[in-house]
Formats: sequence, C-alpha cells, structure tokens
Amino acid sequence: MNVVLLEPEIPANTGNIGRTCVATGTRLHLIEPLGFRLGEKEIRRAGMDYWKDLDVTLYLDYGDFQEKNPGARIYYASTKAPQTYDQISYREDDFLLFGKESAGIPEEILLENQETAIRIPMMEDIRSLNLSNSVAVILYEALRQQGFAQMQREGALTRYRWRER
Repeated sequence: MNVVLLEPEIPANTGNIGRTCVATGTRLHLIEPLGFRLGEKEIRRAGMDYWKDLDVTLYLDYGDFQEKNPGARIYYASTKAPQTYDQISYREDDFLLFGKESAGIPEEILLENQETAIRIPMMEDIRSLNLSNSVAVILYEALRQQGFAQMQREGALTRYRWRER
C-alpha cells in the first residue's frame, strides 16, 4: 500500500503516520510544500526510532507526484467525498491520498477524481478527524481486505504464555 500526504502541515501527524507506515509495510509519499522540515524533532519524536526504517518519497508538487506515478490507482480521502471508504475493494499497490490538515484536498482535484473520492462517516457537526487517525482507519481497512498479508497476526506475552484455544 501507499499513503500520500498532500502538503502536510503538522510534523507530529506526519511522524505518527510514518510510524504507522513502518508498522504496516506501507510506503509514504510526501508532496511539497511541507509545513515543516523533515529533520524536526517533532517528527523524530512521533516516529520514534522507526523513521530511519520508513520507505518515503518526496515530490516537488502534485504534478510531480502524478508524473512519477502514471496509471496509479489513487483514492482521495476527504470529508467532502460522495462515497465511504468501506465501499472500495482495495489492491495492494493502491495509493491513499490525504490533504493538508487545514484545508484537505483542493476541490478541483476532488472533482477530477469523483469516482475515487472517499470519506470516513462521522457525525454531521464534526469538521474532520485528526489526519493520522484518518490514515490509520482507511489504511487498516485496505490491509484487512488483503488479509493483513505478511503482517504478524498473533501477539506474544513476555513473561507468560497464552492458553491454547
């Protein structure tokens, strides 16, 4: 899977998303301009020691991203989208694109991609979820549909053993 952040503004969100990407074997794509420098301590703190393991690609702008990923199947996550994220059958090489925290994805991009614009259901009076939470919700649905391929599905206790089921 691929997570794409279009002009992210808050380093802690990007750090959390980076950590989620490492935990799930997902590639992260960052489209400039960024609202921070990649070396900022907030990103390192949120991503902890995982940031060095992150598969991340940086793009100059949205056009650069499109040019370098021709034919990509991209889903555009927005509170303005006409369909919900659970109505999609995801594939392992899909891209999940999220807009910047203050404004989301520009409406021009959403209109050009109406068939692949998706939303997370929520109460009417709520503007949006936190960006890192939105990424986790949609990414984990996509991974669930793929059977969490190559992911560890069972936990282990440190000092004890689970009872046999």
